[in-house]
Amino acid sequence: MGKWRLLSLLSFVILFLSGCGEPFISTLTPAGEVADAQYELMLLSTAIMVLVVVVVTVIFIYVIIRFRRKGRESYLPRQVEGNHKLEILWTVIPILLLVILAVPTVSYTFKLADTREMKSSKNPEDAVVVNVRANLYWWEFEYKNQKIITSQDLVVPTDEKVYFNLQASDVKHSFWIPAVGGKLDTNTDGTNKFYLEFDSKRSKEAGNVFYGKCAELCGPSHALMDFKVKAVDRESFDQWAKDLANTKPEVTTAEASAGEEIFKQNCLSCHAVDAGDKRPAEARTAPNLAGFADREKIAGVLDHNEENLKKWIENPESVKPGNKMTGTYKELTPEQVDELTQYLQTLKLKE
Repeated sequence: MGKWRLLSLLSFVILFLSGCGEPFISTLTPAGEVADAQYELMLLSTAIMVLVVVVVTVIFIYVIIRFRRKGRESYLPRQVEGNHKLEILWTVIPILLLVILAVPTVSYTFKLADTREMKSSKNPEDAVVVNVRANLYWWEFEYKNQKIITSQDLVVPTDEKVYFNLQASDVKHSFWIPAVGGKLDTNTDGTNKFYLEFDSKRSKEAGNVFYGKCAELCGPSHALMDFKVKAVDRESFDQWAKDLANTKPEVTTAEASAGEEIFKQNCLSCHAVDAGDKRPAEARTAPNLAGFADREKIAGVLDHNEENLKKWIENPESVKPGNKMTGTYKELTPEQVDELTQYLQTLKLKE
């Protein structure tokens, strides 16, 4: 009796937790063309499964009641071995259900992977093409036509296709924005391509912010490999790209100036503060910090404030175990951490 109570309680907790979450990270609140198509497939497959369960349950209950054994009555029910009608029935019906599911699935698979428009459009330079490079445990976004590079924060225009070229620099990862489209692997030995579209109306309902995840187990900090997506209108996107391309650190205090020197000595060999970074991908071993002070998250997971920034600088391993930043620079004094923090807070877009 105790086991059944425990099982009931566990089932209730699972059911309760399944309803928790936020709309900007839910596949059940689609916010674009790709998400809509995939949501329709989920509904279709769910409907087919529910239909099968209901039909089988009804038949099961009917058989139990209709052919139940009465008292001591003993007889063999009519045998249906070799009944061609039943054999055809239970063979054809599953095939038809699979065809109903397979046709739209295959159709959407080819449609959603079609990136030819990126090259064949009348003005291909106007297309938003993002080269995504996944690293342990951060994301780099290179905007091909805008000639800028950023990290952790992905900014995209609404109501148009945004094309992605996906790669990984170390191990396999998986790029996923749950509310906008399905996940796609990033590999070290090839490039996967697809597109997403961010609906302006539904983006506004979500506060114009979505969250992306790594959907492939890649190491001890896999669950912390997040990124933020900001969906804005095309005019705002173009202005953001222009501002990021022209942003430069404005060091106005002695403390920030000292922090700049510390940055040059300890961080500049890995990080860049220029969004127009011309280095090859192999040399970009750490996130680009252009516009860093305007980001809402530090390391993709910590709220952006001075306390958390100092925490990350002093001990990145405590935030993201297994990251590649740990041990790459000499130990800093509390005063140096304060100075470096002040310098990093100058890395913002011009207003």
